[in-house]
Parts: sequence; structure tokens; C-alpha cells
Amino acid sequence: MQGSDPDGPRRLTTPLDDARVLPLHAGDRVVLTGVVYTARDAAHKRMVEALAAGRQLPFDPRGQVIYYVGPSPAPPGRVIGAAGPTTSGRMDAYAPALYRAGIRATIGKGGRSPEVRRAVAECRALYLAAVGGAGALLARCIRQVEVVAYAELGPEAVRRLIVEDFPAVVVNDAHGGDLYERVREAAGEDARP
Repeated sequence: MQGSDPDGPRRLTTPLDDARVLPLHAGDRVVLTGVVYTARDAAHKRMVEALAAGRQLPFDPRGQVIYYVGPSPAPPGRVIGAAGPTTSGRMDAYAPALYRAGIRATIGKGGRSPEVRRAVAECRALYLAAVGGAGALLARCIRQVEVVAYAELGPEAVRRLIVEDFPAVVVNDAHGGDLYERVREAAGEDARP
């Protein structure tokens, strides 16, 4: 059955490619290990402007994952503070261009616009949801942090994270599947985003 994972979460190692993305379906649980980049509204705006001007992004986007997070400062003995997802809809105006540039997955919370869902399917990519309100727990999966661009944006700077077993669930898959829509339909509600 699509969207089921009777053997537990699927293990994904970044960077992502078709072999890792295409077997996944809306509803599958995953754990990510490898490099994940952070970016929020201001960084997305700058990256999309760079693409429109023909400039390179601050990292090679091919196969990469962007986590929508603005982490809090690291407490003593930790590499990062709380690192919970922000609302993904804030990046919807920018996400299609970044998927087309090679991003293979984004992580956030909440549903996506029809334009983003189309871009996910067209680019054979994923949209993953992380648990909101669990920033301190999610931070425990982050092993290393390095600011790679836009340091002046503070928490919204682009960071390169090394993550290990970072948990998420597939919301939008490369086949056009949408977990939230499926849940709404099962509950008898209309499927508005």
C-alpha cells in the first residue's frame, strides 16, 4: 500500500537522487542523514533573485535538501539551539524556482500551494514535514553547523547542517501524492489547501 511503512521509517542519505526519491510516497516516514541546508524567507528571496540574475547559489543545489528553520542560539555544549520547522507556506513563492534549480526536498510544516505541489511532482522531488513544537528534540539530530551564506540575516542565514536520523514524513511525493489531502478526504472534508 502506498504511504505505508510497516518496517519503520525509510533511511535517506543526502544528496538525494531518483533512486532515493521515487520509491517514496505520501505518508512514508523517513529519517535523513547527511547534509541539509537551512533557509527561510529572506534567504529564499536572495537565492531566487540570484537565480533570476544568472548567478550561482551559495551551495550547489543539485540533490540537496532545504530545511525551513531559524534555529535559536546554541546553549553550552550543543552545536545548535532549538531547531523546529517554520511554516512552509512562507516559502511558496520561491520554492518552485529552487526545485527547478535542483533541490530535491524541502522540510517544514503545513501544507503547500498548488504551484509548489506541481513543482515537486515535475522535478521528481519531495516535501517533508517535521514535527512542529519539537525543536529541542530535532536539534539532537544535528551534529554540525556552519553558516555558508547571508550571515547578516542571523537566525535566517543559510547554514550547512550535518544531520543524523532526522525524522520527517513525506507530505508531497514525486508522483503527485499529498498526505494532507488524503487525510482530509478520509475525514470527509473538502480538499482545500
